Amino acid sequence: MSIVQKAGASIDLDRYRLRRFVEEATQAGQVRIVDEPTDLADVAAAFEGEERAVLFRKAGPEGAELVGNVNGARARLALAFGCKPEGLTHEIMRRLGNKPQTIELTRAEAPVQQVVLTGEDADLTTLPVHLQHALDGAPYISSTIDIVRDPATGMTNVGIRRLMLRGRREAGVDLLAPSDLKVIYELSARRGEKLPVAFVLGAHPVDHVAAVMRIPIDEVGIMASLRDGPMPVVKCVTNDLMVPADAEMILEGYFDERGHVEPEGPYGEFLGYYGELKRNPVFHLTAITKRDDALFQTSTIGGRTMAFTDTAQLNAARAEVTIWRALQTAIREPVDVNVLTASGGSLHVRVAMRQRAPGEARNAIAAVFGSVANSKHVWVVDPDIDIRDDGQMDWAMATRFQADRDLVVANGFRAVPLDPSLGGARTGAKAGFDCTLPFAQAMAGGPIIPAPPTYAGKRFPTVEDALADGPKHFQDLMAAIGSRDGREIVVTLEDLRRRGKVGRDSEGRWSAI
Repeated sequence: MSIVQKAGASIDLDRYRLRRFVEEATQAGQVRIVDEPTDLADVAAAFEGEERAVLFRKAGPEGAELVGNVNGARARLALAFGCKPEGLTHEIMRRLGNKPQTIELTRAEAPVQQVVLTGEDADLTTLPVHLQHALDGAPYISSTIDIVRDPATGMTNVGIRRLMLRGRREAGVDLLAPSDLKVIYELSARRGEKLPVAFVLGAHPVDHVAAVMRIPIDEVGIMASLRDGPMPVVKCVTNDLMVPADAEMILEGYFDERGHVEPEGPYGEFLGYYGELKRNPVFHLTAITKRDDALFQTSTIGGRTMAFTDTAQLNAARAEVTIWRALQTAIREPVDVNVLTASGGSLHVRVAMRQRAPGEARNAIAAVFGSVANSKHVWVVDPDIDIRDDGQMDWAMATRFQADRDLVVANGFRAVPLDPSLGGARTGAKAGFDCTLPFAQAMAGGPIIPAPPTYAGKRFPTVEDALADGPKHFQDLMAAIGSRDGREIVVTLEDLRRRGKVGRDSEGRWSAI
């Protein structure tokens, strides 16, 4: 355990370390360990369809330790936040309310600067970077968290970007999608200025969740808030950016001022299809700093089993927080939100709500459309439906949805360019499925759902005595005489019916005549 005393606080520099989390996840049965030597060419195949994280003990000819798919399951994200999977969204929101605290460490105190490589020693090709998809343009570093400072505001911006190796000290970076970093970079390029950047490589899941949040504040502060306590930071060696002092590794450098000039891609994207070859900026490496036993991290992104990828799970975590906040202003009683990871973690959304006024289900649909740009199809159900159960969702749509009444369709929305159904269009359509009961029916209690019998109520010596007390369902009659069978009651009712002493009411209960 690595403890440092700083500013009156005792900081465990391993608490939010990736390696420690992998050890915890291993104990929870969430990691598959590969002990035998593994060529980098064989790493990608090990992740396809694998819900667990995978830790390679001897990857590549150098025998490096490499872990991937760490964030690829909600159970692991919940483990990282110390909560149950169903409570993840609310735990993230609770922590976002924390006042961010950072404590600066010296280079001697910071584990991430135990090893410092600059100049010719800083070499991206010494890292165990593997080819992830068959048609990728080159091996990609896919788990990096980027940190830049906006020269105009002085605030830090944090995100997640991939790096395509172009050489020992150059990499392509995808900066075409709308983002704060794209705006910051393009303004720097117009001024003819380089933009310093630091990439965190090997980070705890809490830091990855922080990196995907979209909240207009200093975003290193989001990382600190989600850690639920002071975050140790250290200044980079070759620029002035502050980075997590307890990370596995930092890649320091800058984006050059030439703009979108070099081909980057193609790459297996998060919707399960290849993106196009693009023109993008170039990252120039100036230093690699790392722990002396740094664990290299890779992320899973594209493929046929997207539900089990880092990207889908992180996207879903962010979208659920965003949607929940929007629902709190749009309707009176949201109950639950589930963003489906098989859709890439944003395109398909399920909402459970308790209706308090006519039209609220449509308000919920509109809130999702407006709060998450990538949302495409939204289902809204009553609180008796488990939105994480596909069978219950199908049942709700089959029995509570009428297409001419409950389908909400709108077009002209911003869309994800990677969605091939757009056919090249810049905007797309969204659909909402109101699978709630009609409001009046919901207020009346809704239809009765079959459930196993329960045996409770007053006891009586005979069936006749029980019926004299009032009409009763068959289960009530069994409870009334303590029957654990029921067939003897059938015989008794037959006799009473023949004697004209028993009948049925409009609810189907047995009653005395």
